[in-house]
Amino acid sequence: MESKISKLQLPVVVEDQDDDRHELAKKPIIGAAQPLLTPYKMGNFNLSHRIVLAPLTRERSFENLPQPHAFLYYSQRTSKGGLLIAEATGVSNTSLGFPHVPGIWTKEQVEAWRPIVDAVHAKGGTFFCQIWHMGRSSNTDFQPNGEAPISSTDKPISPDLHSDAIDLPKFTPPRRLRTEEIPLIVNDFKIAARNAIEAGFDGVEIHGAHGYLIEQFLKDQVNDRTDKYGGSIENRCRFALEVVEAVANEIGADRVGIRLSPFADYNDAKDSNPEELGLYMAKSLNKYGILYCHVVEPRMKKALEASKTHFSLMPMRKAFRGTFIVAGGYAKEDGNQALSENRADLIAYGRLFLANPDLPKRFELNAPLNKYNRSTFYTPDPIIGYTDYPFLEITI
Repeated sequence: MESKISKLQLPVVVEDQDDDRHELAKKPIIGAAQPLLTPYKMGNFNLSHRIVLAPLTRERSFENLPQPHAFLYYSQRTSKGGLLIAEATGVSNTSLGFPHVPGIWTKEQVEAWRPIVDAVHAKGGTFFCQIWHMGRSSNTDFQPNGEAPISSTDKPISPDLHSDAIDLPKFTPPRRLRTEEIPLIVNDFKIAARNAIEAGFDGVEIHGAHGYLIEQFLKDQVNDRTDKYGGSIENRCRFALEVVEAVANEIGADRVGIRLSPFADYNDAKDSNPEELGLYMAKSLNKYGILYCHVVEPRMKKALEASKTHFSLMPMRKAFRGTFIVAGGYAKEDGNQALSENRADLIAYGRLFLANPDLPKRFELNAPLNKYNRSTFYTPDPIIGYTDYPFLEITI
């Protein structure tokens, strides 16, 4: 999810033929002016281009229910053979920390998602649901009975990460999950994945990035546990991999992706050796044979801000045997370059896709792009900054 991270900020084991796929991908595509517009087979899904709608928190799901205006929003951004990843969607009543974000833990939420998913499928799109637990990136106001948010730790997020420009309560200190409670949270992810398939989604993306609950276990500057979920990199990754295994067993590994951001420090979540963490996760995911791994570029250290870095995702790209998706401030040109250099299979676009619902067509025609309005990213208005961005006017 590309969300308001840090303002408050606020994917059957694949065998050796995957190495052949990567080798084929290195060969030039004859006659293709733009690699972004070339087809790609992602497991059982035949994509017509490589431009992915990134998961984007939009805060328009009142009472945690997807609304009818989301039907239009996602339908607008659907192209035949395109891949869309839905906004981060809560897995339980303890999982949220922003207002007006959707959930998928109740029957009512499942039914509310169904027509939205149907609209995407009616236009030939492939639709994945990003399933999410915010952990300590929350406040007692969002928790049942006003309880403390849960986390890997009882350390709070630094108070200076709160921005008064966003109308949200300050983070409150979390409660450290007991060892015996952690399987219950794993089960929440499993049930959410099952519900997503019931709602019609083609698969799920596990949110393991941006300083939310899974990453609160992954990163050693947050995780201060002394049980089997803390300390060594194997222990810190245990919870994430248990979620992956449970979800893959529930809905099939060929329907599962995961998002990771080892190099970022969103929501005060840092690691002393992000290269080691990213590579360990990439290699470990192969055991479960999941469909894709979606990784945030190292340059995106902060939300909506890019910086220079010497880090690269290539070690993770080479280690992971499934589809590799990258995100992080991509424009058309560097998206094409990343594909032509085999640094990724697919490119996820957030802000550009938000402001340009027909982004693949605009790339195809080399048309000008609408400018996004950052001030309307998280307003609850069902139209402004949501479904009112204009399409290309094409005259013949």
